[in-house]
Amino acid sequence: MKRNFIIIAAILGAIAVMLGAFGAHALKATLTTEQLQTYETGVRYHFYHVIALLAAAILYKEYPSKLLVWAGNLFIAGIMLFSGSLYLLSNISSLKVLGMVTPLGGVCFIAGWLLLATGCRKKIKNQE
Repeated sequence: MKRNFIIIAAILGAIAVMLGAFGAHALKATLTTEQLQTYETGVRYHFYHVIALLAAAILYKEYPSKLLVWAGNLFIAGIMLFSGSLYLLSNISSLKVLGMVTPLGGVCFIAGWLLLATGCRKKIKNQE
């Protein structure tokens, strides 16, 4: 699990860098300020949750728990749903229905963070 999450995080991190550079250079001239802000929000949360995925993988060694596996999976789902929908919304205005997908990705992020905390807390509490 943790090895797969580290590999996935590395790939998702590389994709985030590429998408950020693409937005800063290629899309800057074609998007409105509002569209560019939406795109940049997607990139920012993409990066945050790549780091969260790495944390879940690293913490799994010390706190092996299915909750950390779920947290990692939710971070991946959140990147795809939240950031992915923002990337598409910023570039394809006719797909406004994607706006309903974005909050689902946000819920994945929140649930992932809560599971990360719960998975670590369970073992910490048992050690006290």
